[in-house]
Amino acid sequence: MKNFLLIAVLSFVIHSCGTGNTSITSSPSDGSTKNDTVRIANDSLEYEIIIVEPGFQSWLISQPQRGFYGQAKLEGKNRQFVAEYNSRVLQPNLYSRNLYGEQINYDPTIDYGYEVNYLLYNYFVYFQEKYNQKFIGGRN
Repeated sequence: MKNFLLIAVLSFVIHSCGTGNTSITSSPSDGSTKNDTVRIANDSLEYEIIIVEPGFQSWLISQPQRGFYGQAKLEGKNRQFVAEYNSRVLQPNLYSRNLYGEQINYDPTIDYGYEVNYLLYNYFVYFQEKYNQKFIGGRN
């Protein structure tokens, strides 16, 4: 694929050992968070988003539903969050490589659609809450 929107921060594998091969589109019915992986792909647009993060699916259920925020607002927040996240990846002396493993390729000129922007935005909110990180413009 030409353009990847890949959110699979390798450092999170430490927190979810052995769970990267399972794709889940809804929260586990048994309440477990071990196999908490979300994958969304659209071959016609050639993008993919993968979130491997224990607890993300169950947390997402408690957030404002799809449609609450407009796509333009989500895109604006995502541009801001991705820029700050990528900046932190490039500063390993200031920010942990365990949290900021690799850059996120988010091209603001591509229309990824509502679903990808919704999940990416919520992932950043979750990331900030779970790891006590503060991004400019974040909800914390």
